[in-house]
Amino acid sequence: MNTATTAPSVSAATQSAATRRLLACGVLAGPLFVATTIAQAATRDGFDPVVHPLSMLSLSELGWIQISNFIVSGLLALVGAVGLRRALGAGPASKWGPRLFGLYGIALVWGGVFVADPAFGYPAGTPEGAPAEQSWHSILHAFAAPAAGIALLVATFVFARRFGREGNGPWRAACHVVAVLYVALTVTAFPAADYRWMLAGGALTWLWAAAVSLQVLRSNR
Repeated sequence: MNTATTAPSVSAATQSAATRRLLACGVLAGPLFVATTIAQAATRDGFDPVVHPLSMLSLSELGWIQISNFIVSGLLALVGAVGLRRALGAGPASKWGPRLFGLYGIALVWGGVFVADPAFGYPAGTPEGAPAEQSWHSILHAFAAPAAGIALLVATFVFARRFGREGNGPWRAACHVVAVLYVALTVTAFPAADYRWMLAGGALTWLWAAAVSLQVLRSNR
């Protein structure tokens, strides 16, 4: 009798612990990607974050660091999306939230597998200006940033609806603020000719995704 009543609770506890570990991967993905990118941008010889997009950190002898950053962070985000699907149950964002976070993870992995072309004087010895012709892998790489950005932008509204349904006003408002700031920062980057604005917008959404995963992780205890 004791065995029959104890076994299901043990199984449920095991599943809950596994879900928390999956969510923890999603929490780690954004901060890892942001911290590794900023550290490289600040220390890489010849790299200027004003004129060089973060993707170009995948070039030069140390390019493997950013390539690994893309892939590892993307895989962590994908694993975190599985945790979200298991933890959210039913209701708003229960299906599309994990799917959009998963697309964000896939986009990061994609950005690591397909590398941008040298340009604008980076790495050292590269001619100034854009390359006359893009390679096939650079063309494919170009899909990564908009895919990740659009996925997380849509996710802010999806999760805002869920938080609103739960009566969590501060989180609902935060989702809307992140969406507005992301668009504003990204749009500002073009007339300012400064990729730092775009990096700031991206970092905001990546850290927001980590914060949402952390919020779900806390509620799953």
